[in-house]
Amino acid sequence: MDFKKGDIEGVKIYELNKFEDKRGFLTELFRSDTLPPDVRPVMSYISYTRPGIGRGPHEHMEQNDVFSFTGPGDFELHLWDNRNGSPTFGNKMLIKAGESRAITLIVPPGVVHGYMNVSDRDGMVLNFPDKLFGGEGKKEKIDELRHEDKGDEFYEDFVKSV
Repeated sequence: MDFKKGDIEGVKIYELNKFEDKRGFLTELFRSDTLPPDVRPVMSYISYTRPGIGRGPHEHMEQNDVFSFTGPGDFELHLWDNRNGSPTFGNKMLIKAGESRAITLIVPPGVVHGYMNVSDRDGMVLNFPDKLFGGEGKKEKIDELRHEDKGDEFYEDFVKSV
């Protein structure tokens, strides 16, 4: 499929304010009064990604990801609308985020996503998904379709564009 650049329905980008002083900075990553009513995080995790390394692309069937990119490091984020019936089906977004542009990003189910660390140091990403990884007690099937394992069109597009 040939994807075209354009917004993707349900993807939300919240610009973050960094309040900096001599001690460092403070940033509100999300607030329950600003998230869409159907997105309620239930867990969190942090990851660090080495320079030049990508994660994804993959998608979820039911889970919303709520990513925060604040630094250290900068990332190039790739998103593809893979949802049949979506008004933005076939659209692709490319977003730069992290230390140079602090954002929180909501990625809805069915939107394929991946990101690459484009800085010269380890980059940090926080995620606050609205489903438990592996379900309650980690006893359920993981809600994830990994395209990087398949070498499909999303993976090929991701690799050639970064």
